[in-house]
Amino acid sequence: MPSAARRNEQSRRAILAAALELLAETGYAKLTIEAIAARAGVGKQTIYRWWRGKGAVILDALVENAVPVTLPDTGDLERDLRAVVRATVAEFADPRLSATTRALTAETLSDDLLADEVRDRLLRPQLSAVRDRLESARRAGQVRTDADLDQAVELIFGPVLHRWMLRTGPLDDSYADGLVDHLLAAIRS
Repeated sequence: MPSAARRNEQSRRAILAAALELLAETGYAKLTIEAIAARAGVGKQTIYRWWRGKGAVILDALVENAVPVTLPDTGDLERDLRAVVRATVAEFADPRLSATTRALTAETLSDDLLADEVRDRLLRPQLSAVRDRLESARRAGQVRTDADLDQAVELIFGPVLHRWMLRTGPLDDSYADGLVDHLLAAIRS
């Protein structure tokens, strides 16, 4: 991420807004730094001075527009997990969101720095929120004390990512509910 001291805030906001607008209009594959610069009314040198490439621009735009991650804690772990996993599956099933996520994921395969940033800035807050909810359930006696909560989080989201990447089956509420059922069978007290 570029130094905030060197940025013009108005230009930065215009670049991020232009990137998201163009992403919606053209898709990730056809999105270019030149088009973002033209839409934002800045030179492409400005973008390259602040970001390494379009993946970094899109990541910043997504992070800036992300809704803070909060999970329900109704006291009913099963209901809370179903809500979260269903929402996650719905996001991956949405063709427009999925196209952007696929493209950004593909770019992370050849860009270790971008992969680290996506993990730390986009994924980690979501995964940590789920882990925190599981920890709350553990304190309430709903989860085994010896359950590995980091692994439990991976047991929820790993299969979603696998099914989404390889397109091995539908991403729907039934699938989400099945994942929750399997997880709870493994971690319940």
